[in-house]
Amino acid sequence: MANNESYQVAIDILRCHLGMSIDEAHKELGLDNTGNPVSMTDTQEQLIGLNSAN
Repeated sequence: MANNESYQVAIDILRCHLGMSIDEAHKELGLDNTGNPVSMTDTQEQLIGLNSAN
């Protein structure tokens, strides 16, 4: 299980340099509000499959 500390630098960069809120930064990184990765949707998994086929 990932924790918020693993993503803290990325969150700080998005918040400080791009002016995002903490919720926007979590969403951009694919994290839920606790800092845990959100599972991928079927669409995301299909898109990843398209990229790896090239």
